[in-house]
Amino acid sequence: MNKIVAIIVAHPDDETLWAGGIMLQHPTWHWYVICLCRKSDQERANRFYRVLKTLNAKGVMGDLDDGPTQTPLNPKLVEQTILRLLPPLHFNLVITHNPTGEYTKHIRHEETSKAVINLWQEQKIHTKELWTFAYEDGHKTYLPKAMETATSYRQLTYLIWQQKYALITKIYGLEKTSWEAQTTPRAEAFWAFHDARDAYKWLENKGILSSGQTSAG
Repeated sequence: MNKIVAIIVAHPDDETLWAGGIMLQHPTWHWYVICLCRKSDQERANRFYRVLKTLNAKGVMGDLDDGPTQTPLNPKLVEQTILRLLPPLHFNLVITHNPTGEYTKHIRHEETSKAVINLWQEQKIHTKELWTFAYEDGHKTYLPKAMETATSYRQLTYLIWQQKYALITKIYGLEKTSWEAQTTPRAEAFWAFHDARDAYKWLENKGILSSGQTSAG
């Protein structure tokens, strides 16, 4: 089945680091990558679109603030940006960040995940299922790695991993000694949800909903 899949991430390279393997494994799927930050960073934007071309994917970038201070964004702004960039389609699958991120710590990852889950709960994103990345770094004690206890854990073949690594080092242009190149996971993992209410309950259980935000169902 040629699925229609959206990947919604905060930064150019997140799609490759955390889901590049599955994209390479399914070249006939219809991939739409929505990146919420760095549109004005011409170098990174150009590299992002070159990566998408290599992956036979379509995509678009936004320009949310991504300064070094990582000032929290208004949740509604994040949601509105996603809805503006996302094609008005019914997706077979949407993939996004984990509500607590993939490593310690990047607030834009967390904000993106929360916004996507909330939009699905409010029926503003239409998808049969939603996956969130499942990685952890032991509170910075080691590089991020895929969680074997996640719903889906996929060890990549060496060939697929090499292709993914080449996207990071050759197209994104990151040095082999960079954090990103050293991190590039050899396995990918995802938490999977088939019901928006279950995903929303997950947010509630993690205690990271905005104040005043309550479940609609």
